[in-house]
Amino acid sequence: MGAYILLGLAIVAEVIGTSALKAADGLTKLVPSLIVFAGYGAAILLLLQVVRVIPVGIAYAIWSGLGTALIVAVAAIVYRQVPSWAELAGVGLIIAGVVVINLFGDSHAH
Repeated sequence: MGAYILLGLAIVAEVIGTSALKAADGLTKLVPSLIVFAGYGAAILLLLQVVRVIPVGIAYAIWSGLGTALIVAVAAIVYRQVPSWAELAGVGLIIAGVVVINLFGDSHAH
């Protein structure tokens, strides 16, 4: 279970880094740029530990899928980038894919 906590932290770190991309303005703003690098750096360091326990395909599916869903929510709240119904449906399909991989994937230890 510890690996899944680290994976959750990796997702949060990646979402923080991604959320700062717009504010970094092409890396021309120092503080948001530092947040981008710190977020992505922390995410990768955590993910490196996660894949020692969780198969890389499973870990990456969860990381990217949940990260995508969270960044859509953050962008809607922080930047007022409200997703269309089609975009929400796409995110829903991504989440459904992550669930299917976790429930039925052969590489996942049941």
